[in-house]
Amino acid sequence: MSAVRDLTYPPVVLAAKTAFKVLGMTIDIRGAEHIPRSGGAVLALNHISYVDFILGGFAAQPSKRLVRFMAKRELFTHRAAGPLMRSLHHIEVDRGEGLASYAEALRYLREGEVVGIFPEATISRAMELKEFKSGAPRLAAATEVPLVPAVLWGTQRMMTKDHPRDFSRGHHITIAVGQPLHPTGAHPVAETAELKASMAALLDETIRGYPDTPDGQWWAPASYGGTAPTLAEAAQLDAAEKRERAKKFVAKEREKRAKAAARQARKR
Repeated sequence: MSAVRDLTYPPVVLAAKTAFKVLGMTIDIRGAEHIPRSGGAVLALNHISYVDFILGGFAAQPSKRLVRFMAKRELFTHRAAGPLMRSLHHIEVDRGEGLASYAEALRYLREGEVVGIFPEATISRAMELKEFKSGAPRLAAATEVPLVPAVLWGTQRMMTKDHPRDFSRGHHITIAVGQPLHPTGAHPVAETAELKASMAALLDETIRGYPDTPDGQWWAPASYGGTAPTLAEAAQLDAAEKRERAKKFVAKEREKRAKAAARQARKR
């Protein structure tokens, strides 16, 4: 039984549902029965959009569950998003100190929560599955809870990397949930590969069943006739983004040190 008290989460879900209704969105949830109605579970999702945290949680709504997502530290330190993320009891992930977030996720799972995780860690510009981290199978194995694979499709058309936001009316979102897996932790690499294969099959079925054709669309993978970058091209873009982010961080740190030195000089 969950020990977390939720004052913010239910009204946020209601507000999101109202907003999506106003936007005329169609949300097609398939396989929701695979998410248990009680007890801990790890929900693994693909990552193609900045709104995946919101839509991904909808997969658990038919089971009347709330999902605690593991999310990067920057969201928790953001002036506006931070208080909201903490009030929803999501799990802060500091990529330099991953043990603390892993321990927190274990605690939530043992208390009967559904923990959401994006095994790719970052948004896929290719709209296909990137390499997976092994955290999802390891968490499920350590707590002996089911690992539930799921995919989102259509969220990238609203808000993703390298493209303008589009909250116009009529978007179609598909959320497909697959059969639970039961990793033991004995073979983490193989169990991570099994998770990826399960999600790849779900994603293929979802793209092929999507009401809008992927042919020539920026939001569709190149392998399906879309114009999104290939996985190799996306990796190059990710690397360039990482270098630019590091460059800005160094410049910001230099500026801070210069300002601190100037303040010290004025005090002398």
